[in-house]
Amino acid sequence: MNTTHSTPSPLANKPGRGVLRLVSTKDLNREDWLDVRKRGIGSSDSSAAIGLNPYKSQLELWLEKTNRDQGLAKPNQDDDSTPVFWGVVLEPVVASQYHRRTGNKVRKVNAVLQHPEIPWMLANIDREVVGSAEVQILECKTAGINGARLWRDGVPKYVEVQVMHQLAVTGKQAADVAVLLGGQQLEVYRIERDEVLIQHLIELERQFWHYVETDTPPPADGSESADMALRLLYPEDTGVVIDLSQDQSLNETYTELKQVRQSLSDLNTRESVLKQRLQESMGAASKAVFADGSITWKKAKDGTAVDMEALFKAHPDLKTQYQISKPGSRRFLVN
Repeated sequence: MNTTHSTPSPLANKPGRGVLRLVSTKDLNREDWLDVRKRGIGSSDSSAAIGLNPYKSQLELWLEKTNRDQGLAKPNQDDDSTPVFWGVVLEPVVASQYHRRTGNKVRKVNAVLQHPEIPWMLANIDREVVGSAEVQILECKTAGINGARLWRDGVPKYVEVQVMHQLAVTGKQAADVAVLLGGQQLEVYRIERDEVLIQHLIELERQFWHYVETDTPPPADGSESADMALRLLYPEDTGVVIDLSQDQSLNETYTELKQVRQSLSDLNTRESVLKQRLQESMGAASKAVFADGSITWKKAKDGTAVDMEALFKAHPDLKTQYQISKPGSRRFLVN
């Protein structure tokens, strides 16, 4: 991305202006670090704050910033089956290989950084590039087999936003993004400071921070993250009936929802008809080949399961001994 020159707003962190070190992270435990992050929008929050994060909605981020996230699942830093674990483990490897490939020296920055004029704009950077006039920040990323698809066309938008947020907070001119794809392919991308994009980013983040300051939930965006956040935000119903029959906007929303659900039902029926027609044509065959693709219809391996009903019937004491309480969830039904 090329730098776009424009007249910066007084709120922008102009290049060369000193960045503030809000708190040292050298001896900071994870809980205290998370508390510090709740004071503002960090670089890893920025894409979610403006609605561009594919994994986290504005609503979920709002729950975190307003201390309503106790029921949210937290990534386990010690679980080696998660991308978060390998991202932490491989970060120094990516930084080392970046130095080897580019010759740029890097060092860790053990601090939460703060914009000198916008106190809610915070940033953590993976590495500082030392002694280079061309680039000053290194962002280290890892992407597995599934995540690598997001990098097919270069730096994903949500990572670009994260880096631009870092440039805004620090006042630096450029950052390199080094990403390890599939554990064996290292790619390096340069992102230049873009004043127009930074101003737009600041305004969008300001809108989100206003939701936090006014304790107002942002609108849901249809994502699984937003659905989970709504269930956490409103886990119980009161039994109260509200009359929305005079609200034109919500009545139109309700009508559209019913129409969409009917369309989905029709499409599901059509999908089943098409699938069954192909299954009939295949019979006992395992695979069918067509002009532009193929389908398979294979039997899975036999499995085993415990007959819980028979087990508890033979040992009724076990049911009481190992019985657990499962909280109910609200069901959304359209009549």
